[in-house]
Amino acid sequence: MTYVVTEACVRCKYTDCVDVCPVDCFREGPNFLVIDPDECIDCTLCVAECPVEAIYAEDDVPAGQEAYIALNAELARQWKPIVERKAPLPDADEWAKVKGKLDQLQR
Repeated sequence: MTYVVTEACVRCKYTDCVDVCPVDCFREGPNFLVIDPDECIDCTLCVAECPVEAIYAEDDVPAGQEAYIALNAELARQWKPIVERKAPLPDADEWAKVKGKLDQLQR
């Protein structure tokens, strides 16, 4: 089992999770982070650090967000690792609780 970044991260990109990851499994896109399923060691440290509660165990991804499991795997192969915390996107707080943001994800 691996962990998955889901919809709540889209257009927010808080990187608190990156700081605690012992294996640098996060990958960074323009307005979203993903977890590389081949690198994740299931340590759970990132889950509590995410201020928008976007990270779930693969088996616990909320209903309707299952597409993010494959999306994390796909984009992890394309995006570069992020190993240090960065500032969130400027309008992250405005987007934090918005639902249905998959169409906002920039690849």
